[in-house]
Amino acid sequence: MGKKKQNVQPDTKKQAIQPNTKVLAQFIRDLSFENILAQKGLDTNTPPDIKVKVNLDAKKRKPEDQYEVLIKLSVVSSAKTNATEPSNDNENSELFILEIEYGGIFEVTGVPEDQIHPYLMIECPRILFPYLRRIVGDVTRDGGFPPLNLEQINFLALYQNEIARRQQEAEKATKN
Repeated sequence: MGKKKQNVQPDTKKQAIQPNTKVLAQFIRDLSFENILAQKGLDTNTPPDIKVKVNLDAKKRKPEDQYEVLIKLSVVSSAKTNATEPSNDNENSELFILEIEYGGIFEVTGVPEDQIHPYLMIECPRILFPYLRRIVGDVTRDGGFPPLNLEQINFLALYQNEIARRQQEAEKATKN
């Protein structure tokens, strides 16, 4: 006995619209690299202590479905202190400071309005990050240091932490 073919057609109303993201442009809005080690003439062979701060910003642009997303990165490299050695002026000295604002212009479609903010603050920075990492490595190398290869940033965790921080601030404000 032969099997009958069933003609199954997808229910287009139930299918979710897939997010579509196009990167229209990427750019450096601001870049500053200060080689303090060279300016002060400090001599250090100890591995540096590197602190990285990340801020994100996103805003709607005039053309429909277009958004600008900025990653603001601040990197401060300092000479590590050694508690067993006597103190000297070079301890806790900053070696270099790197500040960069790296942005992208995105066309985002298929994302529900209530999900656009998390999408812009998580997915778009994820797209930009490899390019930002490359720039940071090149700038630190060109500035006279070994290239700084940033570790992957968990933008989802950053977003969740910021939402939790805002909720705590709102709760404190309502209690006062």
